[in-house]
Amino acid sequence: MKLVVFDVDGTLIDSQHHIHGAMTQAFEHVGLDPLPRAQVLGIVGLSLPLAIQELIPEAEPPVQARILAAYKAAFMQRRLVQDAPLYPGALDCLNALRDRDDLLLAVATGKSRRGLNAMIEAHDLSGCFTSLQCADDHPSKPSPEMLLAALDEAGVAIGDAVMVGDTTFDMQMAVAADVTGIGVTWGYHPEAALRHAGAGRIVADFDGLTRTIKEWA
Repeated sequence: MKLVVFDVDGTLIDSQHHIHGAMTQAFEHVGLDPLPRAQVLGIVGLSLPLAIQELIPEAEPPVQARILAAYKAAFMQRRLVQDAPLYPGALDCLNALRDRDDLLLAVATGKSRRGLNAMIEAHDLSGCFTSLQCADDHPSKPSPEMLLAALDEAGVAIGDAVMVGDTTFDMQMAVAADVTGIGVTWGYHPEAALRHAGAGRIVADFDGLTRTIKEWA
């Protein structure tokens, strides 16, 4: 049995408007000017506390905590299906892979458990994944811990897994866990950065991802 571990934001769902909108609301809530979209999307994949530290390192911890709380509130108020839809082809890819009897699917994401559960429910993906690893239970990417936990829960050896993601944090996590990383180019970090971070393979669309995983399996 082999395991395919997916990142979520920028890999399965196009959450850029959702994330940037919620972060804009959070900054405005504490009286700060919103940050440019590219800057906000650059930290997608990190756990939320670390992401906010990266975005505004000069802020005192109480201010960062207020931003974090305001972001969580704004994030859950926004419409998941409309503001963070599955990428075209994502569901077909997941269905094609889950229909195989030699593959298991899992998630390793910087989302909170609450945010991950909301995404699963909004897109009717309940039962799709054998393991759901999130930022509530592990150190932030690129630490390998959530990826290793997914392997352990699925009962799959390191050499029988791949990590699919759109950010350097995903690829660095894969390298740290000694797992092959497959970088996708439709997300939030550029192809050159994914390669530099250790991506073993690069794919440009979900058809290519499905073929690549089937060939690997």
